[in-house]
Amino acid sequence: MKILFQGDSITDGNRYKDIESRWDKNHQIGHSFAYIVTGLISMQYPKRQFEFVNRGVSGNRTNELLSRWNEDTIEENPDVLIMLVGVNDAFCNYEGREYDEKAELYEKNYRELLKMAKDKNPELKVIMLEPFANVEIANPSENISREFRQEKLNNIQAKVRKIAKDFGAIFIPLQDKFNKIMDTPYPKYWLWDGVHPTEAGHAALARDVIYELNKILNIRVEI
Repeated sequence: MKILFQGDSITDGNRYKDIESRWDKNHQIGHSFAYIVTGLISMQYPKRQFEFVNRGVSGNRTNELLSRWNEDTIEENPDVLIMLVGVNDAFCNYEGREYDEKAELYEKNYRELLKMAKDKNPELKVIMLEPFANVEIANPSENISREFRQEKLNNIQAKVRKIAKDFGAIFIPLQDKFNKIMDTPYPKYWLWDGVHPTEAGHAALARDVIYELNKILNIRVEI
């Protein structure tokens, strides 16, 4: 049973990416929520011999995922695909496109990614994580208002919810979770720059992913 993590820097976790270093299991999975998920499940279920693979790449938007999808997803042929992508699509420059065009392209790209994966393996289980951020502190150097940053993020979040529903994927809502916990004790305790989780933030992500994997893999791991 192979579980594949895909996405941007939040998933990447500074893992070794060159093929020549994949023998190095100390760095292959990175130090994101994927590491916590992998460690806890592997520790409790060694006889199941689950295979965990991380192919997240820092800075990726959906168009970068498309460019490497065959090699990093289709050829990996996972049984479970865990995806978190969207913050870069919302906040980063996108070849000069207006924002509405960016949001539509995000949806188009995401649907194509899932279609390709499902065509390869119709039995593929997909877990989609909601992109999230604290717009009060995210991208402070951008000369745009907090309200506009929030609108951009809300639009991406609405699209990913719809995509998950249309593809029958498991959807994990994360924005409300972080909104609730960020005042305890303060926002940067969880998202140090408004986008990237701290160790505590990654543990919060891992808890929700493990909750869903418990059902998919027929295991019982508590966090």
